[in-house]
Amino acid sequence: MAPLGAAGRQLGPRALADVLQRTRQRTLGLIDAWARASPDLAVPCEPELNRPLWELGHIGWFQEWWIGRNEQRDRGAECDPTHPRKPSRLPDADSLYDSSAVPHARRWELHLPDLARTRRYLDAVLAESLAILNEAGGDDRALYFWRLVLYHEQMHNEAMAYMAQSQGIALPGELVRHRRTAPAGEAAPDAVSIGIPAQRWTLGSPLPGFAFDNEIGPHAVELAAFHIDARPVCWDRYLPFVQQTGHRLPPYVRQHSGQWQSCAYGRWETLNLETPAVHVSWTDAHAWCRWAGRQLPTEAQWECAVHTQPALHWGAVWEWTDSVFEPYPGFVAHPYRDYSAPWFGSRKVLRGACLASAQEMVNARYRNFFPPERRDIFAGFRTVSPA
Repeated sequence: MAPLGAAGRQLGPRALADVLQRTRQRTLGLIDAWARASPDLAVPCEPELNRPLWELGHIGWFQEWWIGRNEQRDRGAECDPTHPRKPSRLPDADSLYDSSAVPHARRWELHLPDLARTRRYLDAVLAESLAILNEAGGDDRALYFWRLVLYHEQMHNEAMAYMAQSQGIALPGELVRHRRTAPAGEAAPDAVSIGIPAQRWTLGSPLPGFAFDNEIGPHAVELAAFHIDARPVCWDRYLPFVQQTGHRLPPYVRQHSGQWQSCAYGRWETLNLETPAVHVSWTDAHAWCRWAGRQLPTEAQWECAVHTQPALHWGAVWEWTDSVFEPYPGFVAHPYRDYSAPWFGSRKVLRGACLASAQEMVNARYRNFFPPERRDIFAGFRTVSPA
């Protein structure tokens, strides 16, 4: 079965050029909004954050490294990432923006180019990338690195959105809720729970177009019959758990004058109890499940349910699963070696998407992964029980 959202993995040259430019407009809009609120673009040195100016420069560096400076870009996933490259158009770019070589804490010590110079660098790199794309082939191998660069920038856009949330930075709505259409099945269903029959489900099916290395490796998983929530757990189900157990509230939620409120980008407003609980860690979600006598789904259960049940509501929040982020059988790292392999065994898998996810990122087979204690991301959860 083709993955929901597969069209975003098969963008051709013309569509890629368009989406790359639209994504760059979002990137620059996000940094401009940040600069209006905080002209020095300062954030505290914390594990969940990055300097916005470093984030911007890194986006340009990554694109130049894998396209403009990549002498083997026509080899796609078979490119040797260690091959010699020509120098960057920005002096010392490798020592500033290579996330594999520059430790996280050291990024606050770097003397970075200012915002105007960084923007000029991004403009020049994008123009070069589009010019090369105009001469590239149209098959999956030829387009691999443009698709990788696109998804990389869209991931950083989302990271900039949740960093802005953590710092109370106001963002225009169109920069946050970036998807133009909802994934299939996002209309709220009438059912509370959906029954899924026992079956064999194949994870890691060959994907059309682009695929991340951790998605590849078809293998069958035997699933016993189960029931799954038709939609993620909403506040009206989550908050009674907090009140009865004294469990910590998620960030950006409070009870004020007897009313539940949520904070969105520095602004407090009435909490809609029928919306999915968000900024929930895996640890929080697991605690709720113990209290409610439920379980988090495995990623196989989640993926099977989404593909086989068109009415299932997904895409509003990233959804924690009970699965540890591990390689599929026969895993082979793609040229961007640090994308998956360093994190195997230490993180939990999330599935779905959130409202800040770009349209092209929404894919029912995409495996997101974060440490189980993270609460700053736009994550919630749904639950399952045996049939």
